[in-house]
Order: sequence, then C-alpha cells, then structure tokens
Amino acid sequence: MNISLTILFALLFPIQQNQTNTKPNILFFFADDQRADTIAALGNKAIITPNIDNLVAQGTSFDRFYIMGGTQGAVCVPSRAMLLSGKSLFRINERLKDTITWPMVLRNAGYETFATGKWHNGQPSLAESFPNARSIYLGGMSNQFGTPVADVGAEGKMVNARTPPEHCSEVFANEAISFLKRTGTKPFAAYIALKSPHDPRQAPKKFLEMYDSDKIPVPANYLPQHPFNNGELLIRDEALEKWPRSKSAIQKHLAEYYAIITHEDEQIGRVIATLKETGKFENTLIVFAADNGLAIGSHGLMGKQNVYEHSVRVPLVIAGPGVAKNKRNQAMCYTFDLFPTFCDAAGAESPKGMEGKSLWPVLQGKTDKHRDSIFTAYRGLMRSYREDRFKLIAYTAVNKLQLFDLDNDPDEINDISEDPQYKVKLDFMLVRMKDAQVKWSDKQSLKSEKPLPLEIDLSK
Repeated sequence: MNISLTILFALLFPIQQNQTNTKPNILFFFADDQRADTIAALGNKAIITPNIDNLVAQGTSFDRFYIMGGTQGAVCVPSRAMLLSGKSLFRINERLKDTITWPMVLRNAGYETFATGKWHNGQPSLAESFPNARSIYLGGMSNQFGTPVADVGAEGKMVNARTPPEHCSEVFANEAISFLKRTGTKPFAAYIALKSPHDPRQAPKKFLEMYDSDKIPVPANYLPQHPFNNGELLIRDEALEKWPRSKSAIQKHLAEYYAIITHEDEQIGRVIATLKETGKFENTLIVFAADNGLAIGSHGLMGKQNVYEHSVRVPLVIAGPGVAKNKRNQAMCYTFDLFPTFCDAAGAESPKGMEGKSLWPVLQGKTDKHRDSIFTAYRGLMRSYREDRFKLIAYTAVNKLQLFDLDNDPDEINDISEDPQYKVKLDFMLVRMKDAQVKWSDKQSLKSEKPLPLEIDLSK
C-alpha cells in the first residue's frame, strides 16, 4: 500500500486491539461465470447442487442480485473490482490502485482475512487486502486441472509458484480447509474465489457421468442465433460454438457446465463440513455469489458480453446468525452492496464515498426494499435500465432498443418496444435510463452517428 493511502486508512480506521470472536465470521464463496438459475433449490430441476441447496434452506436468497456490467470483454475484472471496492462501474480502478477494500476494513476491525483462488485486480492490491493468501491464480487462460498458483509472501511478494495436478476447485477448497483448521480466536473473513464454472469446463469424470446431455432442457429463451447485430457477436466467448447454435450443441455445453457446478458444489460442502468440525459454523455468515452470468444458448449467445438477465443477474445466498431461513427476497441489489453489508455485520464503519448500500437491514427483516432500479452497461455497446416490472435495453452501436415486461416475460423473449400501446412507457424508460447514466457517471451516448449494420454475416 502506498504511504498516502496507508496514512489515510490508519486515520479513518484505527486498528482495534484485543478483539474476541464475538463478531460473526464471514465465509465467502465467489463463483466465476455462474448464472443465477443454476441452483436446484431455486428452481433448476436439471442440476445437482445439494450443498448450495442447504444454504438456500438455511438462509436468504436474492432473486434480483446484479452486476453493473463490464467495460471490457473480461467482465470478471471490473465485476470483482466493484465487489471489492464497493464502487460502481464507471468509478472503479480495475486494479484497485489506491482503493480501500472490504478486507482492509475488516482487518482494521480486528478480523483475520484470508483468500484463495482467482485474483484479476492487480497483485499489489491482493497483498494489501489479503496478506494471508494461498494458492492464488493471477489470470490468463489455463485448464481447470493444472492451474498455476502462488502464495503471498513477505513484503507482499508472490512466492511458491507451482502448478498443482489437482482440479483447481479442489486446490482452493483444500486451502480454505487448512485455513479453517489453523485459524485462532479472532473473527475471520475468508474469500474463496473459485475459477469454476468458467471454461474450459473440465469436471472429473464422476460428475460428467451425472448428466445426460440429451435430457437437459435448453433455456426457455434459446435461439440458434441472436436476431440482430448487438455489436459484440465476434468476441472470443461467442466463438466457443459455431453459428447457428444447435439444440444438441447447447445441451452438451450445459451438461459440462452443470457437471463442473456440481463438482464446485461438492467442494463448498467440504469447506462447510470443516467449518462445523472446527466449531465455527454457528457464528459464521456463509455467502455464495458469482461475478457474472453466462448465456450458453440463451438469445443465441454463449458469453457474458451482453446485458440480458442471464448475464447480468447472478446468484446470492446468505446464511448465518440473524439471517432469515429459507427465504427468497425480491430486493434489487448490486454485487458492490456486499461491501457495506460485511461492514455492518462486523460492526465496522464503511469508508466515505461508499456507493454500495448495505443489505444488512434486509437480512435482519427490517425492510424488503433496497434499490428502486438497476442500471447495467457493457462497454460502449449496450445499456439497460430496469425498474420493478419493465426493462429497457439500448444497443448504442446499432441504434436499436428493446423493451421487456419482466412480470409476464422474465426470459426476455417478447420485445414490445415497437408496440404502440407501450410508446409512453418506452419514452419514460428512456428518460430514466439517461437519468441513471448521470447518476452513475456514464457518459456514453445512447445513439451512434455512424451505426453498425443490424445484420452481420456470422458464417465466416
């Protein structure tokens, strides 16, 4: 941490001495590329997720939990920067330079912090946030078996670089288990940043054999091809399957996707079992969430480089002391709302300028309201604005709008933007979208002076 930020942080958040573990621990599982509709207990009858299902039964699930989007194709980078900093998309530093993160705040509130898994936001910020970090994957494409990792060592330097032969989800779970067994009496915040179910999806054979691709239903909004050029149809993720996408191809992708999620679920179960064995379960908030969703056949797309619900809405399940059990909540919220939520749970003060809004009052049953709207963005190409019922999408590169009634069309199948009876609603939503852009410091014009063609040849 540079000197100026260190001094500022010390003044704002003096370290509290002689802490005893009366505060709740935090055990945070953060998945990579996991859609919101991939949990059996929340309605997906084709997938096997017994351990996450147990969390659902023991806690509160949020059905309207969103990322704000991405400023690049690797959506995970800005998504994780927002999560860690509590800041919105157009105000983050993606490498978290000179940024106060929630693990920093918790450390200064007497917590021991620990991290394992994926970190895509700059190595210096890792050491500042989690000086006790093990088996960290710093990025780049790699297999699930044989993922290169390293540890944070003295003076924040990465040491012990290695490539374990085990599946990366098992490596990260093993590190979390070792941490839980050696941690002492201080409260802890453990961040397990999984690399699954991101491709390449290489679940062990046992898990692949649990799924018959012929029997897996395609998404309700499956299409062989996106109906128009959204400005990002030639990106790497969309090249994972040829055009047009056949139903059998999508079923095969989903079988592999579900298999690696089931493997991930087993690792989550192993960690939680250790939490119980060490006597820490009753005083621990357990959180499961993801950095972004994924299309895998929805709307004819494969990736996360869009602003449809399947790509910007992600799972959030929180269980633990004081949290209502087996409850599904409809409060609209963002991933960066978890920063102040963790602070409230720990009795720590959130930094000034925090854009996240704490979910702690919602979790304690004091309110069901949180945010009135959700604004999302992808590069300079797409913007969306959602209120309770309606959602507007603007494709800025091709000057096209879509309007959906999510109450009657949750899968965004029927575009009503050109229906005369919704003209007033469309105009109203467009004004509100522009207001949201001002609120969130987004300067992107919603219309292009030189739009791209709506039609694009994808056969090449």
